[in-house]
Amino acid sequence: MRHLLLFLLSLPLIPALAQGPAVSDNFEGNGAIATWYSDDCGIDPSFANPFPQGINPSATVLKYTDTGGAYANVGFDVRGHFDLSEQAVFSLKAYIPSNSLTGDQPNQISLKLQNGGLSEPWSTQSEIIQPLVLDQWQAVTFDFANGPFLNLDPDSPPPVNRPDFSRVVLQVNGENNNEQVTAYLDDFDFTGRTVNEAAFDRLVWSDEFNNTGAIDPEKWHHQTQLPNGANWYNGEVQHYTGRLDNSYVERGLLHIVAKKENFTDQGQTKAYTSARLNSKFAFTYGRVEVRARLPFGLGTWPAIWMLGKNIAEPGGFWASEHGTVPWPACGEIDIMEHWGYNQNYIQSALHTPSSYGATVNLGGIMAEDVSNLFHIYALEWTPDEMQFSIDGQVYYTYAPGTQNAATWPFDADQYLLLNVAMAGEIAPGFTQSPMIVDYVRVYQQSPVSSSGAEQEFPFQLFPNPVKETLNIRAPETLRGTAVKVYSPSGKLLQSATLEGGGLSFNWAGYPKGVYLVTFEVGGEQVAYKVVKI
Repeated sequence: MRHLLLFLLSLPLIPALAQGPAVSDNFEGNGAIATWYSDDCGIDPSFANPFPQGINPSATVLKYTDTGGAYANVGFDVRGHFDLSEQAVFSLKAYIPSNSLTGDQPNQISLKLQNGGLSEPWSTQSEIIQPLVLDQWQAVTFDFANGPFLNLDPDSPPPVNRPDFSRVVLQVNGENNNEQVTAYLDDFDFTGRTVNEAAFDRLVWSDEFNNTGAIDPEKWHHQTQLPNGANWYNGEVQHYTGRLDNSYVERGLLHIVAKKENFTDQGQTKAYTSARLNSKFAFTYGRVEVRARLPFGLGTWPAIWMLGKNIAEPGGFWASEHGTVPWPACGEIDIMEHWGYNQNYIQSALHTPSSYGATVNLGGIMAEDVSNLFHIYALEWTPDEMQFSIDGQVYYTYAPGTQNAATWPFDADQYLLLNVAMAGEIAPGFTQSPMIVDYVRVYQQSPVSSSGAEQEFPFQLFPNPVKETLNIRAPETLRGTAVKVYSPSGKLLQSATLEGGGLSFNWAGYPKGVYLVTFEVGGEQVAYKVVKI
């Protein structure tokens, strides 16, 4: 929105970013990369070295078999992302036998860095291509700080300034061709570090709207006071009320209803009514998920958003005890906004002292039939960035290069707001339309153990995002661990027991979205989010 509502959640758990494990693999069975995959080509990560000579007498290697796939490649994902700020060199050994080639493609290998969390990860990539000599092992390096990198998007910053790379893709002899090649790869290594982002796996606050009638007063506050005594901001023309006509729960769903009706309150008569809810919960860092269906109609303006609980705004839930600063010094996070004049376009934005109102910090996406279909609108908020998504598809990330009070007033508690405003040109035939909310959930990182060290469970889930088959790997010591898969709405879909160090689930029939995979370990539940694309 722009500047309206309030919300609380006082669990200032600050999830530290931890350094991830080494990213290397000698293909002898003890490498640190367990998520190798192939795309349109064959892969064998434990193949007997057919050419144990020269610089590589190793016993086993990775065999790469391109039998004519136009975009054949192999790769892997890391948990978190690569930090290239201090070390940006990847290396490996490669061997191409000349008798495996067809056609006249250049003998080369490319290493591509991508954001594996996107539905189109290639759109983010940075690539280095290195030539290869046939019939001999050679060492190849890819230096993304000083080497000849190529960004697919020429407006992207240099790789060393990118916080989003989480996937490595290796491609031999180019792409967009149907020629064949067999290659052998060994001793892949990245000597820099990866950063494991906070795993927001603990549900700390939610409303599933399982009651009937009025909203839960323990969780929500109706903000109805006109902040300037006459009107709301941004040209809004409605009154917000606490009446059941404008907000109620029915059949497990919250309805926030904008209506055309003359209504007088606080000495002011307006032609429309609606509701604006402040959460009585505020928090710092975490993941917000709201499953909602949006209203119809020219002039409707639904929003799911957040404000710093320190905002001094009349009538807001937090203002009387915590309101110390004006907007935008409090910071505003617009998780989802939709305007009836631009049907199906979803926008997210940040308002800070450095850019507010017509802010430059925004991003959006055309979504499918948002007024007839439910979608999951989500925010992931860490100490470094804000990431906005719909149904698991990230479409905007805010990560200012310089963080200070002007660009990042987001290191303190914020609360949630849900509302439907009426503004601008309104359809003459408009009578009423609701925003319908299935649930609101806030997740944070699980607390550290009593010893002060974060508990680590060595489960590996890949690929993530997944199209058809989700693979799970774990040490033999975790044999017998119960595994469960939950849908985006929380329904149990699959359950199994880890046997022989791993298992696989067929997800081909699942719709797109963010799923939860849980493991029961020693009476404790460990959860991972997996994106289905």
